[in-house]
Amino acid sequence: RHPMPTIEELLITKPIKDPYNRALLSIMYTGSWLVSRITKLLKPYDISEPQYNVLRILRGQHGKPINMFAVQSRMLQRMSNVSRLVDKLVEKGLVQRTQTKETRRMVDLTITEKGLALLTELDPVIGDYMHNIARNLKKDEARTLSEWLDILRNE
Repeated sequence: RHPMPTIEELLITKPIKDPYNRALLSIMYTGSWLVSRITKLLKPYDISEPQYNVLRILRGQHGKPINMFAVQSRMLQRMSNVSRLVDKLVEKGLVQRTQTKETRRMVDLTITEKGLALLTELDPVIGDYMHNIARNLKKDEARTLSEWLDILRNE
């Protein structure tokens, strides 16, 4: 492993003495850093990270429709403008939207063949990136980190 810059070096600040504050800043910085890396990978495919997230959720439905509220609740970044995000995916032909018979206000979403094909193309790209991250973290370290983050979210 090569030495990585500390959070203080990245933020160009004096040492952060409070370990909780330091951990929180480091988590926030790293989350933003990861999203920006994924965004850069997705740019040539004309898709945003939240759009990619929606497509992955829909692929996980294995062809079964899901309503927009359920999609929103499963997203990594909960957004208020999911309908606009879905509009763009529909325009690109990656998602199909149908009004439910029970209530016209509810909208069911399914991924199209074109959406599935895009994800199939993206799988190795994102997989390679994840593999590169894995070089910095051993499997047991990744497991421990995940457990710590689960504990942190336990409010």
